[in-house]
Amino acid sequence: MSPYRRTIAVVMFSQVFSGAGLAAGVTVGSLLAAEMLGTTSLSGLPSVLFTVGSAGAALGVGRLSQRLGRRAGLTAGYVAGALGSAGVVLAAVLGSVSLLLPALLIYGAGSATNLQARYAGADLAEPRRRGSAVSSVLVATTFGAVAGPNLVAVTGRIASGWGIPALAGPFALAAVAYALAAVVIFALLRPDPLTSALAAAEASAPADEPPTGGPGVVAGVATMVLTQIVMVAVMTMTPVHMQAHGHGLSATGLVIAVHIAAMFLPSPLTGYLVDRVGRTPVAIAAGVTLLAAGLVSATAPEGSVALLTVALALLGLGWNLGLVSGTAMITDAVPQRSRAKTQGAADLGIALSGAAAGLGSGVLMAATSYAALSIVGGLLALAVIPFVAAAGRRQPDPAATTGGRWSSRP
Repeated sequence: MSPYRRTIAVVMFSQVFSGAGLAAGVTVGSLLAAEMLGTTSLSGLPSVLFTVGSAGAALGVGRLSQRLGRRAGLTAGYVAGALGSAGVVLAAVLGSVSLLLPALLIYGAGSATNLQARYAGADLAEPRRRGSAVSSVLVATTFGAVAGPNLVAVTGRIASGWGIPALAGPFALAAVAYALAAVVIFALLRPDPLTSALAAAEASAPADEPPTGGPGVVAGVATMVLTQIVMVAVMTMTPVHMQAHGHGLSATGLVIAVHIAAMFLPSPLTGYLVDRVGRTPVAIAAGVTLLAAGLVSATAPEGSVALLTVALALLGLGWNLGLVSGTAMITDAVPQRSRAKTQGAADLGIALSGAAAGLGSGVLMAATSYAALSIVGGLLALAVIPFVAAAGRRQPDPAATTGGRWSSRP
């Protein structure tokens, strides 16, 4: 098996576990906070905390990966995620808000690492296959991420049987899942894909390097930041909205499971489109899809789980289109010698914008309504279009480029 194929296989295997860890905070984080804090106006706080933690971890994992390789960076990130998850469980048992807040912050490292893993898939990929490489890693997340929300009720009952608050059950699952992901990466990610790619780049002629920085980085970051803001804002408040209108944890888990499936399951098709049609058209499609999600969620009757499911599926799909196209743009625009640091910095911006969206979503919904939040998010997503359109005119797209200039040895 080639180093490229081995890397993809190992990272995909680890993503199955990390996806389950990621789903815990998404599904019940806001509910646990509302229960422990005694107010829904701060129910977006968990999203803020683990997104801020994700921001710091994104930068740290990126820098550590640049220095020591993807194996070291990803392993450290997953270990931190496992420790944070265990801390949330302990905080729930003790009823300690002062412990809950830092634990949620550390828990965010797992989320950051889950997303950073997509770059490992692209390290050894040819430029015209980067979308597909990223999508292969993302789709593996689906298995754990979809199973996680559907295990909310089960893990809650198990936790209750052990004298642990039911809403802490998914975080116990997350602790185990992130620990397993760390073991897989540490034991099996050899040879290190980033180290191998750096060695190959140093041995190559300078002409093999893609153009550096510029509009590709700006467009890639803008695409991922805007889609992250919209996705986090609406997704964070959906469980709170459903609970307020009498829906139980099982219904909430189903809606979030479909949402997370839509975030990752379409990845093979998205990767194919990014590589064949181009980065720019797919990024524009992300903005349009998120607008559709906002309109559906805003107009859905309060008792309609079916329409909320459709809206959250569109929300996940729009995020997927933006993430894969934006990742490819950034990877195209930055040479190997500084790629991991730049990728980490980009994910830092994405995470910070998500933190702001998580906090703002709770305040906005408390002041207005879930429908207003959804419409504002959908309209904001359209801001992707001018960024990527401008970049598309100034930088060549590997999907439409042929010749040795963009060639790379996997």
